[in-house]
Amino acid sequence: MRSGVLFDVDGTLVDTTYLHTVSWWEALRQYDADVPMAEIHRAIGMGSDKLLDHLLGEKRDRSHDDELSTAHDVLYGAWWERLRPLPGASELLRAVAKRGLAVVLASSAKETELSKLREVIGADDVISAATSSSDAEQSKPAPDILQAALDQSDVDPRRAVFVGDSVWDVKAASRLDIPCIGLTCGGSSAAELSEAGTTANYDNPAALLAALDDSAIGALEP
Repeated sequence: MRSGVLFDVDGTLVDTTYLHTVSWWEALRQYDADVPMAEIHRAIGMGSDKLLDHLLGEKRDRSHDDELSTAHDVLYGAWWERLRPLPGASELLRAVAKRGLAVVLASSAKETELSKLREVIGADDVISAATSSSDAEQSKPAPDILQAALDQSDVDPRRAVFVGDSVWDVKAASRLDIPCIGLTCGGSSAAELSEAGTTANYDNPAALLAALDDSAIGALEP
C-alpha cells in the first residue's frame, strides 16, 4: 500500500460552494420550501440524501426528493461552462504527486459532473483515482466516499491526509482516523473547521502549497 493525499473537490479545488447554495435555494423554492441561503450553505458538502433531511427535517414528505435533486442539478448545470478552479488547485495536486504521493479525488459528485470538475482542475495526468456518487451508499459525513477513495487508490489510511473545506469533510475523515487539513475557500471559517477537528487551516490550495513542507502532507513519506 502507498501514501497519498485525498482531496474533496467542490469548494476545495473548484469554486462551486455558493453555486450549489443558490441552486438548492432556487430548487427548494420551486417546491414551496423557503430556506435561508445561510442554512443551505452550512449544509453544502452533504449529498442530497442527507442535505434535505438536514434542512427540512426527517419527518417531512419525501415524495418530491428526486424532483428536488433534479431541479438542483439542472440549475447548477447552467454554471458548468463558467466554473473556475480555486487558486493553486492544479499546482497543489502536481506538487503532491511530485513528492511521490498518490493524488486521489474523494468526490461525491455524479460522474458527468466529476468529469467537468476534472476538466476545470486540469491535472488529470497526476490523479491516481477519483470517486463519484456511485461509489458510496451514504454521503458525508459518513466516511463511505473516503473509504472508496482509499480502496481505489490502494492508499493506506495510516499514511493518508485528507484536504477538505466543510465540517462534513472533517467529520468523515475523523471516522477513519485520517488527519484533515481545512481550506476556508469553501466559505466555512477556520474556527468552524478547527472545532470539527482539522489539523490546520489554510485560505485556499495556493496557501497550502506555499506551506506544504510544514503541513501534515509534508510529513508523509512516499
